[in-house]
Amino acid sequence: QVQVVESGGGLVQAGGSLRLSCAASGRTFSTYAMGWFRQAPGKEREFVAAVSRSGGRTGYAESVKGRFTISRDNAKNTVYLQMESLKPEDTAVYYCAVVRLAGLDYVPGRASRYDYWGQGTQVTVSS
Repeated sequence: QVQVVESGGGLVQAGGSLRLSCAASGRTFSTYAMGWFRQAPGKEREFVAAVSRSGGRTGYAESVKGRFTISRDNAKNTVYLQMESLKPEDTAVYYCAVVRLAGLDYVPGRASRYDYWGQGTQVTVSS
């Protein structure tokens, strides 16, 4: 069982920035692919970004490209989502997810590919 805990959400004005963090348990963090998803009220959960085991490969949803950056620190068992130029439409609960024993360059965009999920952290962007 892998425990996944997100932090860093909050309220920010449009144009502002936030950094989300996600800590995942286990001694084999470097074998996990990691991803961020979000779910706005009344909408389905959607892919935001993913990062490969080493951090060498990343993937982003078109809606966040150029504004969000995913990164990871394997020494700290943590993945980050730096969010810039936030828009009201970025308002959602953001979830971190884990793929165990991932391939080296694996950056899955489908929620069904992920094995473990956190409880989510709320991000609210005011206009």
